[in-house]
Amino acid sequence: MLCHLHISNFAIVRALEIDWAPGMSTITGETGAGKSIAIDALSLCLGERADASVVRPGADKADVVATFDISKLAAAKDWLQQQDLLMGNECIVRRVVSAEGRSRGYINGVQVPAQQLKLLGQYLLAIHGQHAHQLLQKADYQRQLVDAFTAQPALLQQTKQSYRYWQQLQQEYAELQQSQQQRDAQRQLLEYQVAELDQFAPQTDEFSQLETEHSRLSHGSTLLSHSQQCLQQLYDGEEQTIYRALSQVSQQLEQLVQLDPALTDVQQMLNDALMQTEEASRELRRYADKVELDPERLQWIDERLGLWLNLSRKHQVSYEGLPALHEQLAQQLAELTDCDSRLSELELGIAQAAKVYQAAAESLTTARTKAAAELSILISENMHELSMANARFAINVQSLPLAQSSANGLDLISFDVSTNPGQPLQALSKVASGGELSRISLAIQVILADKITTPTLIFDEVDVGISGPVAAGVGRLLRQLGQSTQIICVTHLPQVASQGHQQLFVEKYTDGQATETRMRQLTDEERIQEIARLLAGENISANALANARELLCAPIPKQPQDADFSAS
Repeated sequence: MLCHLHISNFAIVRALEIDWAPGMSTITGETGAGKSIAIDALSLCLGERADASVVRPGADKADVVATFDISKLAAAKDWLQQQDLLMGNECIVRRVVSAEGRSRGYINGVQVPAQQLKLLGQYLLAIHGQHAHQLLQKADYQRQLVDAFTAQPALLQQTKQSYRYWQQLQQEYAELQQSQQQRDAQRQLLEYQVAELDQFAPQTDEFSQLETEHSRLSHGSTLLSHSQQCLQQLYDGEEQTIYRALSQVSQQLEQLVQLDPALTDVQQMLNDALMQTEEASRELRRYADKVELDPERLQWIDERLGLWLNLSRKHQVSYEGLPALHEQLAQQLAELTDCDSRLSELELGIAQAAKVYQAAAESLTTARTKAAAELSILISENMHELSMANARFAINVQSLPLAQSSANGLDLISFDVSTNPGQPLQALSKVASGGELSRISLAIQVILADKITTPTLIFDEVDVGISGPVAAGVGRLLRQLGQSTQIICVTHLPQVASQGHQQLFVEKYTDGQATETRMRQLTDEERIQEIARLLAGENISANALANARELLCAPIPKQPQDADFSAS
């Protein structure tokens, strides 16, 4: 609930500190005194549009700070926790507007954009202005009121979730169908490309291996003849060979070593050379024996390499990249085939999702229909208390076909009313006047009080256009609403003002050069004087004072909880 409001240099307010209490607080004052100034400041604090006009003339900035007790507001705490702004059971919201029109917002000392202030505000309070009752004419708002009374949040959430899942499947199906023709053309191309590459079957590293083998086969004769010539020169020749020459030199050195051991290392090197020459000869002989002259194999490799080169150019990839491209195209073809399977799966899934949604929506319709009948009776009874004795109120729940479904179910909800005897029920927007709409709105608020999640309701002169017994009924209903919700009501009616657990008075001062609005809490005696003024005007008579005392001494329910209340 709202605990404290600080206003500095806002409009015609220089400085104002207000402590708010539970229950019903009424705000009265002379016409033009600025009774709605606190409400306007709260609206600014909670994200309403700001400009330089809100800054008091001569001041450099306007500053509004609102403090809320959120100890029992789970939704507000959850939101603050998600934004990393939670600081215990107290929430401090601040808005500063400079004389140049720039504004800054803060939540618990952290600067945030105005949109964040608005999002938080919906968990803290709701302001009902003189024209707020016009929401009653909107179908979405009517449905929300019925759902609040139905009190089936889990069923409503189930309906929304099943609808979103159903729509998600339908969207995926539509997207796949839309691209079906394009996929068919792509599939035909891929089938041809993959079949061609399947037939060719390129293997990793095959191209480089074929190139090596091709080089060997195409130069087979040269390799064979030259390797044989080398072997003859090294070892197999009948005349002098390298091996024989090395052997002879080695034998001569063996004799010289006996004369001079200094030649031992030279002899060893020659012996090593002899061994290496012999080993090289053996290897060369084995190589020559394996050299093949296979023109058929060479022709096949020529053809294979030619195909490889043609396919690489055709697909614009490197020779080495052809095997990877083959795998990639095969994967794409498999994915396209999977799309057709997915279409079949989606058809079954959509049908099943529609059944799940319809079952949830029909259960919601049943719950809404039952709640609508009960709510219609309660609203009618409250309308009778507000001097609409012949009025009838009915909530019509019409089931729509599945083709007109929405996340909120299959129901078209409308509020119908008859305000005069013999008059048939008609849509609320067609027959109810502004004053009647205001009373109907109040009647609904009272009924839904224990289901309202907003802890503070502010009524800014919603009682305009009513008086007498109707005003008394409005006052009683607001008082009743204050038993479960913090109520702040700006009013000009004594019957309403007298019902408050506490009353604040707004007055305007001027020294001829500047004007200032102030707000203060009234004592019991001051309340009698103010109620009498509302009854009789400036010339307060004894009868007016007596009537004021009578209004204030009427049995008043106990305030919801004990709390100090002061204003300055």
